[in-house]
Amino acid sequence: MKAIQVSEPGNISVVEVEEPELAGSNEVKIRMRAMGICGSDMHILHGENPFASYPRIIGHEVAGEVMEVGDSVSRVGVGDKVVVEPMTSCGTCYACRQGRPNVCVNVEVYGVHREGGGREIMSIPDHLVHKVDDRLDWSEIALIEPFTIGAQSVYRGDVKEDDMVFIIGAGPIGLCCLKVAKEAGAKVAISDFNEERLAFAEKWGADFTVNPGEGSVVNQVLDWTEGMGANVVIDAVGLPQTVEQAIEVTSVAARVVLLGFHSSPSQIPQVDITKKELTICGSRLQTDRFPKVVELFNTLKFDVKDLVSHEFSINDTEKAFKLMESPPSSVRKVIIKL
Repeated sequence: MKAIQVSEPGNISVVEVEEPELAGSNEVKIRMRAMGICGSDMHILHGENPFASYPRIIGHEVAGEVMEVGDSVSRVGVGDKVVVEPMTSCGTCYACRQGRPNVCVNVEVYGVHREGGGREIMSIPDHLVHKVDDRLDWSEIALIEPFTIGAQSVYRGDVKEDDMVFIIGAGPIGLCCLKVAKEAGAKVAISDFNEERLAFAEKWGADFTVNPGEGSVVNQVLDWTEGMGANVVIDAVGLPQTVEQAIEVTSVAARVVLLGFHSSPSQIPQVDITKKELTICGSRLQTDRFPKVVELFNTLKFDVKDLVSHEFSINDTEKAFKLMESPPSSVRKVIIKL
């Protein structure tokens, strides 16, 4: 069967691998149908992910159809459309005991630490498989995983109805954060240098858009909030200067969620944190967001299909990744049909 493999940094291709068998009575064999390309896939390709080993079958934003189930599986059945939750944890470390398996000391992600879903068939434990409504299409189902990342950020920021939320970055994850924050009843502003992305964000419900190239971001957000500042800021970019900006634009008693990341330090005056009594937190992967996001998608009213801007067949994988190397402004989410 075919699989999308990064054999070493800089080298991606479609290879032939053996079809997996059910490894236990709790396993589910899935015929994979769609895989979204994520920034972390690009990091693996470029050798910038310290957790990945090579060769690696990538893919963690994946959708498929159940082919076969083990004897003890009852949550899903043959023919069901499913989304894969691509994360495992040990269940015994401090983080796991605190109900935060996403930061388990032994956390492993399919497509990073383990062989991913970018292949025609995969076998995986049933507790990581979530049934979805049959009326959802494959590309739509593949969007569920990135929306759990957005949902985690909104959860970490404790976003409430009528909160004024500012999201830095209108890339795919920033847009997921926007949609989930709007679902929570918040008023949302979002920033980006790309006017086409800002126009799309406005179409998706953004109450205010900010182009940093058109003046001070802080002043624009303060004007929008009538001088209060944002109650929640989600930094979906993660540059040193965006972290500094995220703290500067806050209201008192605000929450700052750092979703993007960078190895370089930011220069942050402590006085802003203390004076405003800010809560600053990270957001990694997701904690129990899959059932909630699946339920949201299954309503069929949560229409996000237009986030997908490009689709490729598995045979055109290299072309799809080349597009992602220097994406034009029209690119949002790229899906590979498996």
